[in-house]
Order: sequence, then structure tokens, then C-alpha cells
Amino acid sequence: MALIEIEGLTKRYGHRTVVDDVSFTVERGEILGILGPNGAGKTTTVEMIEGLRRPDAGRISVAGLDPHLDEAALRLVLGAQLQQSALPERITVGEAMALFASFYPSPVDWRELLEALDLGGTVGRQFRRLSGGQKQRVSVALALVGAPQVAVLDEVTTGLDPQARRDAWAVIGSIRDRGVTILLVTHFMEEAERLGDRLAVIDAGRLVALDTPAGLIDAVDAAQHLRLRLSAPLPDSVLTALPQVTAVEREGELLRVSGTGDVLTAVVTALAAEGVAPLDLRTERASLDDAFLALTGRPLTS
Repeated sequence: MALIEIEGLTKRYGHRTVVDDVSFTVERGEILGILGPNGAGKTTTVEMIEGLRRPDAGRISVAGLDPHLDEAALRLVLGAQLQQSALPERITVGEAMALFASFYPSPVDWRELLEALDLGGTVGRQFRRLSGGQKQRVSVALALVGAPQVAVLDEVTTGLDPQARRDAWAVIGSIRDRGVTILLVTHFMEEAERLGDRLAVIDAGRLVALDTPAGLIDAVDAAQHLRLRLSAPLPDSVLTALPQVTAVEREGELLRVSGTGDVLTAVVTALAAEGVAPLDLRTERASLDDAFLALTGRPLTS
């Protein structure tokens, strides 16, 4: 049985539908990336899963619990790092962790948790003295201190510099290694592709695709593309005759060969048989950006 089950989830504000009949499941130990542009309905979706908003229609089950009927029990199995949250500026990290740990019957050792998140040296430091990356990691630590089965991380790397973002990715991987199932809400394509076991693409409130990153890309364009120049002239027919090659295009001296299967080996072998060497050879595939554009009709950053 899936750890999280969402069926027909719908949320309206007046005449505007912000989440429109969304259904998906999340397996135990999985990182499900929820990907989409700002305003797509991602945060509203997870806030209903967290029990912070009540859906207008649909069914939600988290570890067998209904977020509204079983609110107290849900708090023991789900931890959330919200998109916007703050602590009193003068509270120390240790005080915040001890306070949050006191809310749970069987919390984890919060000092060990801080060490695991590279925050061991911040125990006595006031929240206002932390860097942006440290504040984000403290927020994640607070979400995990109750030893939840599920962690919701909502735009956890927004506002971080590139190095801090990569550090946060390592932290997220370590959270999953602790056996925690993760809902990762993001609008960063690289983050979604790197961390998500599967991705739920949400656009204008609707779930438009749900698959692995590779599956989403292959659904758009499973072909492989080679770009190269040749050391000597060669008729296109030598390559188009190969069963792995689906198309050959020329742009001046540049050759673009599209194909499936092990097209690279087939092309290189055919060229060698003709005494021609491939120059400046590059392989290309469709990207997750290409997949998102094909699914929604616009780039993620629009």
C-alpha cells in the first residue's frame, strides 16, 4: 500500500480553481518531486496533505490517516518545512530544537540530528545570527525532530546560493537514507531531476504528468542525437542505411544524426569502415526542460 494516497483533490477560491482534480500516490521511502511554476498549485496541494487547508473535494490518506479527521495523529507521522516560516530572532538553535522535541512522545536525539545536518556548531547561536543556508537547515531539522514517516519540503532551496543549494541536496538525500518519505516541492528543474525518484508536474492546478525524470523525457523525445563533423566527405546514405539511425541533417559542415538504441556505436563503426573519423563528436538528449515545455506549452521559468 502507498504511504500517501491522493484522489480527486480539488481546491477553489471563489470562482478560481487552484487545484483541479489531482490524484497521485507516494510509495514508502520515495522522493516525489512536485514540479511546476510559481502559482501552479503546488503549495496548496501539499498544504492540504499537511492538514493546513481543507479541500473542497477529494480524498487524502497519509499513513492511513485523514489530515482533518486525524489531525493530532498526523502530526506524529508528518513533518513539514514550510515555504515561509520563521523563529523568534533571539531564540537559540538548541532552544528551538528542545522546544519542538518536547511536542513529540518519541523524538530523535536533536543534537545528533543537528550534527547530521552540519549544524552542530550552531546550538548556542541565536536564529538571527544564522546564514540563509543554516536557517533553511534548521527548518528541516525542526521538521525531522519528531521522527516522522513523511517530510514535506516546500521550496527548501529558494534564496540559497549555488553552493548552499547543493549542500541542501546532500541533506535531502541523507534524510531519505534515514527512511523518511519526502514530498519535495520545487520550481528548480535541476533540483527535481537530481533528487526526485518520480516527478509530479503540476500546471494551472492540474496534474499534467507523473513519471520518473527519465520517463518524462523519453515520453517527449526518446531519440538520441549526435552532433559531429567528418574528417572527409561522406554520403548521407551511409548513415541513413543504419537501422539505428532515424534522421541525418546537415548544417554546413556540422552533421546532426538522430537515432535510437546504440546509435553512437553504430555510427562510429560505420564511419571507421569508410575510413572517416568523427570530429568534435557530442551526444545530446532531450532535457527535463524540453519535457516541461512539451507538457505545458511554456518553459518553467515563464
